[in-house]
Amino acid sequence: MSHNTDFAALVGSRICHDLISPVGAIGNGLELIGLTGDAKGPEMEMISDSVNNANARIRLFRVAFGQPSDAQMVGEAEIQSIIQGLAPSSRVSTYWEVEGAVSRSELRLAFLAMMCFDTSMPFGGTVTVTKEGDQWLLLAESEKLRADTDLWDPIGKGEIPADLVPAKVQFGLLPQGAALLDRTLAVQVTDVSVEVTF
Repeated sequence: MSHNTDFAALVGSRICHDLISPVGAIGNGLELIGLTGDAKGPEMEMISDSVNNANARIRLFRVAFGQPSDAQMVGEAEIQSIIQGLAPSSRVSTYWEVEGAVSRSELRLAFLAMMCFDTSMPFGGTVTVTKEGDQWLLLAESEKLRADTDLWDPIGKGEIPADLVPAKVQFGLLPQGAALLDRTLAVQVTDVSVEVTF
């Protein structure tokens, strides 16, 4: 291995790969219990919802934090499945308007931007994702936006924000990922919206 190996991405891929199977197995077990009719009620519904959310989050993290690949494509159905899996536990409504499969490395940037948006919208809002040619446009809108300029301003300059904490690591990975793809990030922040293009 070369000294340029991205061990953080490899670790992210490994963790997600190892977790997806047992979480999926728990979901399958719950589905079988539901079919027998032995266990019903709010408790089972809560467990089922939690497993579905965990499954969707692991699939999101696998793309966002894992090893990026231009050669690997991710289908629209898989992307919509991840977004829909996250929806029940999120205050943010996401509208994915990109048709067809996209490269995993580009999807990684889109998912990282969406995670940044989520941090800036603690009271909810909407995210719209579109693509025209090679140009991606992601728009977050919220009447109670909390866009931290210490995080967003450096990203707009292609820089990594200083003093990142684990909960905001996506703000560092987004400009880094864009640089790896030789993409220029543009960020526009208003009182009620954040727009990211690359």
